[in-house]
Order: sequence, then C-alpha cells, then structure tokens
Amino acid sequence: MRNVILASLAVAGLAALPAAAPAAVSKRKCDTNYRGACLKPNVSDYDCAGGSGNGPYYVRGPIRVVGRDHYRLDADHDGIACE
Repeated sequence: MRNVILASLAVAGLAALPAAAPAAVSKRKCDTNYRGACLKPNVSDYDCAGGSGNGPYYVRGPIRVVGRDHYRLDADHDGIACE
C-alpha cells in the first residue's frame, strides 16, 4: 500500500511540473538569404557600411548571398556582398 501511495505522489508531482521549453529555440531572427551576418528580415532596406547607400540599416561585409539578394548588397553578383 505504501508503494502505491508513493508512486501516486510521484506521478502527481511530475504532472504538476510545467512543460519543458523546446531546446535550441533561437530568439534571433535572421534573413535566410544571407550568411555571415544577421540581417533583420522584413526591414525596408540594408546598405553596405561605408558605401553610398542611405540605410536605414547598414551591414559590414563580406557576407555570403545564399538566396535572393533583395537588399541588392552584391553589386557584382559573385555571391559575396559588401566586399
């Protein structure tokens, strides 16, 4: 009888624990089209730091373009932006 009560308490105690948060959930959201720097997705524009662009966001390179270069950071289209 004692073992049944202890087992019931153990199960009840475990059931009361909050669910564990998923492991490796990143709070950083980066644009998946670029590697080597974390560019915020869904912003109006990025320009290369030190270039002639007017921002509002700037990034220092070199960074790889691994998808669509929607910020037009790779001027010579070689896959490396802000070089």
